[in-house]
Amino acid sequence: MRTDSSPGTLPAREHLPATAAGTPVLDVVIPVYNEEKDLRRCVLRLREHLARTFPYAFRVTIADNASTDATPLIAAELAANHPDVTNFRLERKGRGRALRTVWSASDAPVLAYMDVDLSTDLNALLPLVAPLISGHSDLAIGSRLSRTSRVVRGPKREFISRAYNLILRGSLQARFSDAQCGFKAIRREVAQVLLPLVEDTGWFFDTEMLVLAERAGLRIHEVPVDWVDDPDSTVHIVRTATDDLKGVWRVGRALTTGSLPLDRLARPFGDDPRDREITDVPKGLARQLVGFCVVGGLSTLFYLLLYSGFRQFGGSQTANALALLLSALANTAANRRLTFGVRGRGGAVRHQAQGLVVFAIGLALTSGSLAALNAATTSPAHTTEIAVLVVANLAATVLRFLLFRAWVFPDRRDAAPVPTPSVPEYAEPAVLSEPTTISTGDPR
Repeated sequence: MRTDSSPGTLPAREHLPATAAGTPVLDVVIPVYNEEKDLRRCVLRLREHLARTFPYAFRVTIADNASTDATPLIAAELAANHPDVTNFRLERKGRGRALRTVWSASDAPVLAYMDVDLSTDLNALLPLVAPLISGHSDLAIGSRLSRTSRVVRGPKREFISRAYNLILRGSLQARFSDAQCGFKAIRREVAQVLLPLVEDTGWFFDTEMLVLAERAGLRIHEVPVDWVDDPDSTVHIVRTATDDLKGVWRVGRALTTGSLPLDRLARPFGDDPRDREITDVPKGLARQLVGFCVVGGLSTLFYLLLYSGFRQFGGSQTANALALLLSALANTAANRRLTFGVRGRGGAVRHQAQGLVVFAIGLALTSGSLAALNAATTSPAHTTEIAVLVVANLAATVLRFLLFRAWVFPDRRDAAPVPTPSVPEYAEPAVLSEPTTISTGDPR
């Protein structure tokens, strides 16, 4: 595991140590707006469950964002009667605003939130936060769309939820399965860096946070949940869906233009195997030749299979060009990794571009061979074509190795090392004391 603790470098993800006396390991935030009916029942049930199942100290935080009913009075009463319950009042609405404000100020190493209606079975809470405590993951989400989840809800909400997640997969290439389940957790040091990049203050907050985390290479753990729809939910489905689509457009545009500084989050947490120094990199001509021959043999078989397949639907020149192009891309990637020991994504595009130049030379050799064969014989047999192409590919293979070794993947061990940019240092957020009234100045 990396142990670099130089200024400006975020700590590696590791098992959370014991916290100081009075500091909880887990802070569960319950964002509420006019929830006088369910708040007391939710908090008492959550406290009882955590006291019975969670092996560390915990805190339940009520984030009241501008309620106008008896919610503030009930929250204050719960906080006064239970030392592990805290109440915070925000003067503006917005679930995202409430979560960002309370999470940014919390002193607990693991931060979570859940909806006040208790739609999600609390038995999923410990599996949700355990990977964050152990250091396995950076964020964790409950998923109602997992195959093993048990969900009870109407067809309208089911359709909207699945359609929304399909939109995320198609437009933002999201790989997580359920963006809007009100059951999530995040490590505190991750939140400190990630939350300032999240703009939304409403229901799209979850989606934006997850998309940015995924694009930055952070690990998201998914937990199948049992979930029962709340028929009395006050969420306006059409308005929320419209705002979410606007958020998808905004985030997609930002990712396309590169305006988001995701380099701040590029794997600063944890022992990522892609960051390890590889000591068994192939060195020397003999070892490279062996690796190149193995890759070349497999690539030739791959090429012949592709050529035979394409030849059934087109002419020999077209089939040769397509088969050679696809096999050349695979050959370059395999030689880059296995023969010449190049790890990581750096320079991959340039290497493929140079590999395509090598491909063009191979195409000229093999196409010229086919042209010569067709000139010599009016209708050559398929086996003859294959034999000519094998010989031509052998010649192209020798030339490919020489070009790869001298031009595409030259030995740069003597070159000066490129300095690794450090991640900017972030100040520790202030810890909120109870009770506190927060008035955000966000113009949104």
